[in-house]
Amino acid sequence: MQTEALLQEPAEEMDFAALLEESWEGSQIERGDIVSGTVLSIDGQGLMVDIGWKQDGIVTRGDIERMGMSTGDFEVNAAIDVAVVNLNDSDGNLILSASQARQNEDWKRAETMMNEESLWAGEITDSNKGGVIVAFGHLRGFVPASHVLGLPRGMKEEERIAHLQNMAGQEINVKVIEVNRKRRRLVFSQLEAERESRAARKEALLRELAEGTARKGIVSGLCDFGAFVDLGGADGLIHISELAWRRVRHPSQVLSVGDEVEVYVLKLDAAGKRIGLSLKRLQPNPWTLVDDMYHVGQLVEGVISRLETFGAFISMEPGIEALLHVSQMSSNPQDNPQRHLYEGQKLLMRIVSIESGRQRLGLSLTEVTPAEKAQWEERQLELVAAAAQAAQLKVEAQENGAAEAAEAALPAEST
Repeated sequence: MQTEALLQEPAEEMDFAALLEESWEGSQIERGDIVSGTVLSIDGQGLMVDIGWKQDGIVTRGDIERMGMSTGDFEVNAAIDVAVVNLNDSDGNLILSASQARQNEDWKRAETMMNEESLWAGEITDSNKGGVIVAFGHLRGFVPASHVLGLPRGMKEEERIAHLQNMAGQEINVKVIEVNRKRRRLVFSQLEAERESRAARKEALLRELAEGTARKGIVSGLCDFGAFVDLGGADGLIHISELAWRRVRHPSQVLSVGDEVEVYVLKLDAAGKRIGLSLKRLQPNPWTLVDDMYHVGQLVEGVISRLETFGAFISMEPGIEALLHVSQMSSNPQDNPQRHLYEGQKLLMRIVSIESGRQRLGLSLTEVTPAEKAQWEERQLELVAAAAQAAQLKVEAQENGAAEAAEAALPAEST
């Protein structure tokens, strides 16, 4: 009987070993898994951790130091989350990482932010020739240079690198555009964050503004078809036709980038997220003053603002444009009257028609008599001579003032 019992013992032990092996196989782990464990021992080389597998794992001292900690910060029997780094290194050890497990929470947070398209503010800690590095918890996110806001175009590589280096320490808003744990890629975009931010501000502004009201803003950009005005984080557009009551060739004739202006909210398009503005609607319409200022037959002065095949547009006070038709330029049918005219030229003309309701005023050169023209030209010469004399007197006064100042600065002669 004793012999039979002895013979059965190894079989039971084998059954137990088989069951234990099966339990390990059922709880197979893979590289990259995040698991919970218990600290078994602590020494100068790191931690020994039980993760419930067939062998205990090692968390190296270097891994702990990467978290800004030391082995003294841990206690035996304390719970710890670790990442599986290597199931079987060259010495047959199971290598674990506490720092990568901590980073796992940051990876999850980054994935959530990317899915929710939310924005985040982070500090630039470093840079390279390709972009800037932003700290994200225990991770390092990358912002490619093409996604860095305000990076001047056409810079040489050395200038771009220096510009990116100078951004270190700045806090910037970014949007997560790529999360790849396996490749350990976390990519941000400052440009996308700015677009998202401006879109949100525009939506808020659209709810705040009302058509028919006035608002102050700063001119943020000019283009051929109008001017953009920053109304507080979001832009509205003044179409070129709404810049002035007179015709404007380019917005730069009226505005400059950086100008502070008061604008009229002309139209709000919430669906298209567009804000239409006007500059001229806050200014008196000069055509309402035309009937009080002018009458048919009156001699007037004006400056050619532009030439067309059918005539010339004349800029007159108070900011209106009249038409000098080609038929009113010369009484000689064989002559090409426009060859004597140029933009910016000042002319004496007679008003031949007024239609203030239709914003039209017709002028004529042929209706001006030779005597009227000669008298006006003489007066122009007198004005030019007077202006030249005034300029000369100003120069002489400045020179005399400089000479007197220099004489006063000389040391007194000794007696």
